[in-house]
Parts: sequence; structure tokens; C-alpha cells
Amino acid sequence: MDPTAGDLNGEHSMGTTIIGVSYNGGVVLGADSRTSTGMYVANRASDKITQLTDNVYVCRSGSAADSQVISDYVRYFLHQHTIQLGQPATVKVAANLVRLLAYNNKNMLQTGLIVGGWDKYEGGKIYGIPLGGTVLEQPFAIGGSGSSYLYGFFDQAWKADMTQEEAEKLVVKAVSLAIARDGASGGVIRTVTINSDGVTRKFYPGDEHPLWHEELEAQNSLLDILATGTPEPMVS
Repeated sequence: MDPTAGDLNGEHSMGTTIIGVSYNGGVVLGADSRTSTGMYVANRASDKITQLTDNVYVCRSGSAADSQVISDYVRYFLHQHTIQLGQPATVKVAANLVRLLAYNNKNMLQTGLIVGGWDKYEGGKIYGIPLGGTVLEQPFAIGGSGSSYLYGFFDQAWKADMTQEEAEKLVVKAVSLAIARDGASGGVIRTVTINSDGVTRKFYPGDEHPLWHEELEAQNSLLDILATGTPEPMVS
């Protein structure tokens, strides 16, 4: 979904890992937090899981500017829609609005999105809206540059009717695996769980992620050691 982990004409690119997973009772959305401009990390703790309504969120990948402007438009339209109907918008309506904007402006936009949420009619739903503006209802969706490393993992690990705890663990494990391999993904892991009870956000700092193949433990830097005021003597 993210065509490049690098520079998109000099703009901020979320060479990203985004995930949406449905489970028995709702959905879990997850993302890393790295936003980069070419090789430079412009934001190491960005929030790529954006609220559209009380019950629907979107994960954003690709151009940060493009994904933000689509989210802003859709949030505005859904607010109007909710006032006119007198009840919350469904996940399907939200996904179709995203699709409409992505498809009608496909020549100008460079963003892949995953819409997820819960409504009283259909329960938890995940919709993938990749680069061209297609809308795909899926039991799970992955996107961004980091998703390349996750297709085989999801083929093996995803199963129908997971519990909330199983789904949350799967999402955190998957994002940490992508961060370990993809240079354009990194930082912290954020998750949003949406079900009939509402919305729960969780945050997993970088030093709490599981370590995978040949990854090194976090080390104190020389600056951290000096800040304590009692530096250890450097031995050659």
C-alpha cells in the first residue's frame, strides 16, 4: 500500500506498518509511529490511527499529508451524516466515503488506508482501501512498507473468532516483527480496540517490544550514563 519507504517528492511519508484485525466481538487496529522524509525521521512517535467517529477509526499509510486531508474530509462528512440520521454512521458508510475520495482523486493521492470499527448492525468490520481507491472488506488487512514482511506470518497466525486478547497480541507481535525488518517502520506501537463497549487505546514503548532474530537489547547511551552524574571510567 505504501509504494515507497523513501521520499515522495520531498514530503513526509509514513513508510509504515498498519494492521486491522477482526475478532469475535470487534476489531483491533495497530500501527507503528515512524514518519520519515527520505532518510530523515521527521516524527518518531506519530499517531497513525485516526478517529473518524466515536465508533470508526482509520489507519493511515503513504503520504502523511494526503492521508490526513482524507481523514479530515471524511470526519466532517460523517459528522453531518450523523446529525441528519440522528444515529452513528456504520463502518461501511465510513469506508465508502474514504473510497469515494480515494478513487475520485486517485491521480493526486498517494495513500493506503485501513478503516475499522464497530456498529450495531454488522458488528466489527475491517475495510482495506489501497492506492487506487478500491474498497475491500476483509477479516484482516495489512498495509504500508512493513506489510511486505507480514503476509506469510498472517497466513500462518490469523484465525477466525479470536478473543480480544488473542487479536491484540497478534497485532502487537505483527507490528514488532515488521519494525524489526523494515527500516521505514519504527518507534512505539499503538493499538485501538473497538467493540460494543466502546474504544480502548493502548501504547507499547519501543523498549518493551519483543526482540526477534539477532536483535540487540536496548543499551544505555553515553549521554544517559553522563546524565546520572556518576560516569563509569572508560576502559580501552
